[in-house]
Amino acid sequence: MAVYVDNEQLEWRGKLWCRLVADSLDELDAFAAGLGLRRNWFQGQASYPPYDVTVEVRERALRAGALASRKRDVLMAARKLKAELAAGTTPLPSDAPPPIPSETLSLF
Repeated sequence: MAVYVDNEQLEWRGKLWCRLVADSLDELDAFAAGLGLRRNWFQGQASYPPYDVTVEVRERALRAGALASRKRDVLMAARKLKAELAAGTTPLPSDAPPPIPSETLSLF
């Protein structure tokens, strides 16, 4: 199993953002918690669910063992997460924030 982070650096609300995904939701949530991310920041309602992280958090993720990944690799892992969510194995938090607007995204 692995955790992946891209380097898209999408601008939103004055910051640059990247995507953090993993091979499983449990692994992703555990890794995100280790970075200090809250579970309700998980973008489970997105077309392909990631944690959106700033470039600063991306750097921390890389130091913690995440793999710097290309867009294609992140997309493949995000598809696995979407399938896991569709299977109903992990509930989404009810207070999850809305995803970054689609017009802002180029990754998915």
